[in-house]
Amino acid sequence: MPTIAERAEDLLSRMTPEEKAGQLTQYFYFTLPEGAEADPALGLDPGAQPREVEAALAAGRVGSLLFVSDPAQANRLQRLALDGNRLGIPVIFGFDVIHGFRTIFPVPIAMAASWDLATVEAGQAVAAREARAVGLHWAFAPMVDIARDPRWGRMIEGAGEDPFLGAAMAAAQVRGFQGPALGTPEHVIAGPKHFAGYGAALGGRDYDEVNLSDSELWNTYLPPFRAAVEAGAGNIMTAYMDLNGVPATGNHWLFTEVLRDTWGFGGFVVSDANAVRNLHTHGFAPDLEQAGARAVNAGVDMEMAISDPAYAALPGQVEAGLADPAAIDASVRRVLTAKLTLGLFEEPFVDEDRARQVLADPTHRDVARTAAERAAVLLRNEGDLLPLDPATGSIAVLGPLADSRRDTLGPWVFDFDLDETVTVLEGIRARAGADVRVEHARGVPVVQRTFPSMFDMFGGNAPTDPEGFDEAAEFDRAVALAADADVAVVVVGEWQNMIGEAASRSSLDLPGRQLELLRAVVDTGTPTVALIMNGRPLDLRWVAEHVPAVLDVWYPGSQGGAAVANLLFGDVSPGGKLPFSWPRTVGQLPMIYAHTTSHEPENQARRYWDEASTPLFPFGHGLSYSRFGYDGLSLDRERCGRDDVVTLGVDVTNTGDRAATEVVQLYLHQRSGTASRPVRELKGFVRVELAPGETRRVTFPVGPEQRRYWNAAVRDWVLDASTFDLWVGGDSTATLGTVLEVTTD
Repeated sequence: MPTIAERAEDLLSRMTPEEKAGQLTQYFYFTLPEGAEADPALGLDPGAQPREVEAALAAGRVGSLLFVSDPAQANRLQRLALDGNRLGIPVIFGFDVIHGFRTIFPVPIAMAASWDLATVEAGQAVAAREARAVGLHWAFAPMVDIARDPRWGRMIEGAGEDPFLGAAMAAAQVRGFQGPALGTPEHVIAGPKHFAGYGAALGGRDYDEVNLSDSELWNTYLPPFRAAVEAGAGNIMTAYMDLNGVPATGNHWLFTEVLRDTWGFGGFVVSDANAVRNLHTHGFAPDLEQAGARAVNAGVDMEMAISDPAYAALPGQVEAGLADPAAIDASVRRVLTAKLTLGLFEEPFVDEDRARQVLADPTHRDVARTAAERAAVLLRNEGDLLPLDPATGSIAVLGPLADSRRDTLGPWVFDFDLDETVTVLEGIRARAGADVRVEHARGVPVVQRTFPSMFDMFGGNAPTDPEGFDEAAEFDRAVALAADADVAVVVVGEWQNMIGEAASRSSLDLPGRQLELLRAVVDTGTPTVALIMNGRPLDLRWVAEHVPAVLDVWYPGSQGGAAVANLLFGDVSPGGKLPFSWPRTVGQLPMIYAHTTSHEPENQARRYWDEASTPLFPFGHGLSYSRFGYDGLSLDRERCGRDDVVTLGVDVTNTGDRAATEVVQLYLHQRSGTASRPVRELKGFVRVELAPGETRRVTFPVGPEQRRYWNAAVRDWVLDASTFDLWVGGDSTATLGTVLEVTTD
């Protein structure tokens, strides 16, 4: 029986130049929900575009389709493709499966806040199972871009500011999507994105240029991609922007020299939507046809096109001597290998009955609820207001986000089931039971985006107030309910369409009158809990000073309300930790904990004359309903050679009276060397569950992997002999430390 490589080579040898170009072309299959209107910026007629795609399918000029998630539709289009392709090559279906398919999980930044790799992997395994059941083969996820400026809306899709945490999350998601090996049943290809540096857009403005030093690129922005590749990712997606003056999608150094030659990536590369066309927009290529040649020569195997693909012109570009035929063959070979590995030639169609069974699996909702519980971060809990007193007789649940199913899910979801989504209000009512009076008022009106998003056209994204909404009366009603309740729970944050792609903000203020509502509720004297529904840090300076309990619940997904209720009532203790430094104000941005020791480090907290230059909450911060003690920190050796691994150990004790979870974090600082190094960097973490009074010994390796860094002076990775400070604790301000001497021996 021929191997996959032999089968791919046989197919390639029999293909015409036009058929090769077709295999490298991915089309959107663009259909709009009933009543939705297309964004003119897309430059297409939504009625004509499906006809264009189907004609290309019938002519054998399509290798992949995007945004087909109905099994019956997938089967119809697959049949059209197979009938139109003389070699019987099936199309591969891709989709934005970002944080769930039908069962929606907390948004990716929330999953990173869990610091729980097993939960992250389990969540993406559920997403993969549901996606594969309906005929999808490939997820355009995880997004592994480092984000250090919360104005950037796509921060919500990643793991925050830290490369070590980001790398761990990237690998866990790849394992969840793909299983133990590419081609595992009920799994899909993972497509980490956007290679590379996309999260460093100037001013946090989506799609803007990126200027990164070699040190930042190698030490901060590339490690999550490398971790994803080492975990076996089958695909990588390009980025839109210029990276140091060269568009990423046409960057030969990125895709050939780094990704393939240095890291040994063997999968295929796809452009982001219309990113090949954008090489002409950037002024990098003189026309659309040469944009296609420049991209394929750089190592971009497949073009994602909304319409009129540049790769259709590749045969002519070969004849003109502008496109390398060997590069085209290599790209086709990689695409065919992926299809063969997935078994699409043997099973190209979807079992529609099986799809319905998988989507209805109730265990998927259990996994989603657990994920939302583990992702929540308790930012503040003065007087132990949380968990709520069992004797609480009445609760006022306030704010327009408290009972919004669409906002509970968060952005970047398309095939959700609103009917099964549990809001915060619904979760509290179900958990509180008939003996507790739970009342709700929206309090303030919906805030609309200044500029509509291209994604609003998919329907259900733009929030609205109920008919007849009286703003003044509703505000007064909310305050009156708070005054009459034993406790007020106020849900504030951003509406889900305010964040994500093309949703950057120039401000981190709570939108609209939400802060005004919080102030009025606190002024009633009723104990108040603020639940933050978000995907980035917001300006909570007043909240952190005046609201006794603040719990970040993110956009918690399908079972979000049930998870939030379990947290409020103490059925589970919050254990999440922040995956970013929480700034006080937008004027501090960008703000990171892993900064270098610059001039006058003793004044680090006083860089501004009008505001402290420290975060409101540090990276890694997160409280619990219990307390934890750290003791017995030691190294098995206090001196070692540069290539040696030392083991650090610490005793962690739950000193409280309830079971709880702590994320134990290891930080490192190199005092001197061949480059200046950050004041501290995360180099290890473990999430541990401890019974009341339980002590556990936690250990971390401290070796070359933890100590090496990219040195721009020598343009290589280095291991310096130096003195290293090590700290262990519950956040990046940990004070329990020791010292390791690394010698040249």
